[in-house]
Amino acid sequence: MLKITNLDYRVDARPLFENATAHIAPGWKVGLVGRNGTGKSTLLRIIREEIAKPSPDSSVKMQNRARLGWVAQEVEASDETILEVVLAADEERHRLMQEVETATDPDRISDIHTRLLDIDAWTAEARAASVLTGLGFTNDDLYRSTREFSGGWRMRAALAGVLFSQPDLLLLDEPTNYLDLEGAAWLEGYIQRYPYTVIIVSHDRDLLNRCVTHTMALEHRQLSICPGGYDAWLNLRAAKVAQLESQRAKQDADRAHLQSFVDRFKAQASKARQAQSRVKMLEKMQDISIPLAERTVPFNFPAPKDQMSPPMLQLHDADLGYGKDAKILSGVDLRVDPDDRIAIVGTNGQGKTTLVKSIARRLPLMAGECTAASALRVGYFSQDQLDELTPGHTVLEHVAEALPKGTPVGKQRATAAQMGFSNEKVDTAVEKLSGGEKVRLLLGLMSLDKPHILILDEPTSHLDIDSREALIYAINDFKGAVLLITHDVFLAEATADQLWLVKDGRASVYDGDLNDYRALVTQADRSKNKVA
Repeated sequence: MLKITNLDYRVDARPLFENATAHIAPGWKVGLVGRNGTGKSTLLRIIREEIAKPSPDSSVKMQNRARLGWVAQEVEASDETILEVVLAADEERHRLMQEVETATDPDRISDIHTRLLDIDAWTAEARAASVLTGLGFTNDDLYRSTREFSGGWRMRAALAGVLFSQPDLLLLDEPTNYLDLEGAAWLEGYIQRYPYTVIIVSHDRDLLNRCVTHTMALEHRQLSICPGGYDAWLNLRAAKVAQLESQRAKQDADRAHLQSFVDRFKAQASKARQAQSRVKMLEKMQDISIPLAERTVPFNFPAPKDQMSPPMLQLHDADLGYGKDAKILSGVDLRVDPDDRIAIVGTNGQGKTTLVKSIARRLPLMAGECTAASALRVGYFSQDQLDELTPGHTVLEHVAEALPKGTPVGKQRATAAQMGFSNEKVDTAVEKLSGGEKVRLLLGLMSLDKPHILILDEPTSHLDIDSREALIYAINDFKGAVLLITHDVFLAEATADQLWLVKDGRASVYDGDLNDYRALVTQADRSKNKVA
């Protein structure tokens, strides 16, 4: 399906690929993994021929006549309905459906209808609706114009379009960034059943373990492929490193033994020839290099100075929303205790963010009570805050603004270093930071006040797998309570010991774990498909 041969590519003076080679067979579901900044998205752009051709000796070839599909950008805001946009993504069907309306030649009309039958055109609306509802759209949404939806939902529509068109090679770059846990679970099943080839860039460890057949790793400017998901690749890499370490230890012992002989007998005429042969053996030895593991800077959430008795915060019969005509949740009775680790689940649009904004006191209650100690401090992170960073300001300037006035520059730099920013990086303007670095900055600023409760609303969208693991350690080490909204099942399972379910205008404790909830979502999806 795809052959990458001797790929060399660099951005400015920085090489991303050096003689990289990989072959992907038809039908493989391939997870493309690697640290942020190594060139995963660049590789997808090379496959799509969006950027200049690599060196003359490089080759990136697809099978003849294979159709390539990817999510280019969000669907434009227009008067077209969501369903119409998705149907139009199958360009051949769309073109034939338009032509059949105007064709007059009987033979051509016959050919068009034959081809429409071949591509199963008459079930297209049902198939498109199934994809859209799987990604979280309601039946009523299908007939609303695209301009009525936010950018995030139009990105979902774009994803639905490329899935519906079923290209021979499907490229997906972080497809779960705009999905809730339910949508991500549906996408996993869809990729598993997809009849053609998929290359997916994702930092969602569970997704990579559940739905790919092979893992392609981009490390040290090389590509390597192994069967299985992310964990299988980790195990293989660990085994290879262990083997290299064993080989190098043996080589070091052999080198020491040869050098000892040379040192002892090089001055003796009777042993000179033997000593010289061992010198040649030493010169011919090839050093066994072991790739250095790249270090991930840890996250750090300082413990609150003062401990509080339970409950730290309690909602009683609370109505939550954005005004009289925009009530989202009713009769909420929930409490937060010290050391709670709570994952909040529910489909997008049900009110998860409304709930945490109300707890963070960013939304006033419409009715009911919120009881909390006056000294309670709540730290709130949302990926929407990425847009709140001040363009032109450096990391150091943001840190200085968050610290008390008069804080010495040395203390400001030390604080930025604790967040993971080097002396060189602290003077970088925030618009030049990567998405992951912006998340790191916001999480660091949030924790400066040493809050009793951390609220993390989708903190992982711009973090690579290693950074997500570092975040898990930080959450588990934190000496306060955590409320978490995330589509990353691995993160939620590794940190949460309680679930809140937000559904149908209510928010309540869910009596089960994430496996139970996943089974509930899967069963609901199957029932919906049976009805359709």
